[in-house]
Order: sequence, then structure tokens, then C-alpha cells
Amino acid sequence: MVIRMRHTRAHTGNRRSHHALRANTIVTDGETKTPHLRHRASLTTGTYRGRQVIDVAKKAIKNAKKKAN
Repeated sequence: MVIRMRHTRAHTGNRRSHHALRANTIVTDGETKTPHLRHRASLTTGTYRGRQVIDVAKKAIKNAKKKAN
């Protein structure tokens, strides 16, 4: 089959201009200075916006038990 209306390289490039990937933004915590992704709790301290939201020690014990079984 022959392409009737062929797109130029410029047209194709303009369409693909929105396909670029952006790097993840990593921020540092104000109090502990640990790096983490934006809008997510820090996995090392378990804090988000100054509040403790994840009990990291409890989670580590749970994962250790799961690996032991």
C-alpha cells in the first residue's frame, strides 16, 4: 500500500516533541537532610511534611520476618 499523505520530518518531529522524559526531582528533607522524591514520604525516616507517617523500624522488622520464612 502506498502512503497517500506522507508526513514530513518536521511534522513528525513536532508531534514527538512531547515524548521527552523528565528526570525525577529529588529534594532534601529540611530537618534530617535526607534525599527523597517530591510529594512522597522519606523511606529512611518515614516523615512527610514534618510528620511521622511511616513507622520505619516496624516495617523493617516485618520485612525481616517475611524474608526469614
